[in-house]
Amino acid sequence: MTVLHWTDPETDTTHAAPWRALGGGRPPRRVVPADDRISARVAYRYACEGTALLWRGDYHGARHLLSALGRRVERALPPADGFHQHRRNQAHRARILGMLLVALDADHGLDLRRAPDVRRACAEAYGPAPGTPGVVPLRELLGVVGAHEWRRTGVPVPALGGDRVHPHYGVFAPVRGEYVDLVGAAPLPRGAVGGVAFDLGTGTGVLAAVLARRGVGRVVATDANPRALACARDNVDRLGLADRVEVSDAGLWPPAGRADLVVCNPPWLPARPVAALDEGVYDPDSRMLRGFLDGLAERLEPGGGEGWLILSDLAEHLGLRGRDWLLAAFAAAGLRVADRLDVRPRHPRARGGDRGRTDPLSAARAAEVTSLWRLLPVAGSTRPMGPMGPMGPMGSTGEGIVGT
Repeated sequence: MTVLHWTDPETDTTHAAPWRALGGGRPPRRVVPADDRISARVAYRYACEGTALLWRGDYHGARHLLSALGRRVERALPPADGFHQHRRNQAHRARILGMLLVALDADHGLDLRRAPDVRRACAEAYGPAPGTPGVVPLRELLGVVGAHEWRRTGVPVPALGGDRVHPHYGVFAPVRGEYVDLVGAAPLPRGAVGGVAFDLGTGTGVLAAVLARRGVGRVVATDANPRALACARDNVDRLGLADRVEVSDAGLWPPAGRADLVVCNPPWLPARPVAALDEGVYDPDSRMLRGFLDGLAERLEPGGGEGWLILSDLAEHLGLRGRDWLLAAFAAAGLRVADRLDVRPRHPRARGGDRGRTDPLSAARAAEVTSLWRLLPVAGSTRPMGPMGPMGPMGSTGEGIVGT
């Protein structure tokens, strides 16, 4: 456990508290107290030097300072002429904004003027109150509070008849509903109604719930992320589907068995995550995608089993992975394409327009298409399975992460 130390200049007393941040960033080397008297210029200089500011002033003053720091970072960043520079800029921005800290007391309370009650939100994200104070970045705390609101209100899902899915902190909220709509509309393979389906990397459990509502008899939903597993079980229970959806911590593939349908919605960008909350967006070396494809033919029921890969082509527009690579991966895994269903994303960033001046990836986002690839084994491609399936246990990252 990393413990941060700082000295109160007005009383010349030394304080210490554990670093409790979840975002994966490094703890600061030096901490100094700050309040509403500090200017954004001075705060920015401290942050660039690697000195964090522990806020002791007004809560809304801290939020205003965070916004001011964000504007200064944006002015100082070099132009992003591509994906990799964009990510470097994002990492730098996260590092600077992560230098504004707040202290949580022993029961997750926030002892600042005009501060909201964040105890329940913190308990959901950090676990039960530890009984000792701790320090977290304000930016992370705002994400924790936002995630609590998503969890409280839920996200309506048209493919579930408008019923809501309630994402937990660290699990992607299915607000990009086009991929859910694809799973709700694609024709089910023979045997799936009343049969067995696997949902690999289930995240919130939304796709498993859609399959169960469509008449699949039993859905095994897997994930390796403990937050996703708890979230999926919560949603399955809320939707009254616990008797038809089994949430398993097997990783990627269930340890044994075949399915009439296997669905996988892996992270869409083949790049290395730089923080824990990136893991639902970035799939290093397309590891989860490869694991799904390489194991699929051996886990489908013979004579009618089908795999559904839900994948955006954003990586292709960014030059990170070509369509030829994907088609070659299908062929190498002994798979052929039976059909492909496409949909244009509906999220605001896909609309382009004036966002091109502030979002260097706007052209790629505007051209993006999300596809559901219906995959079948090539005749003679299946091989006997071992006791742990074709790939053995393997980690998955779920649908994505709140706050990315």
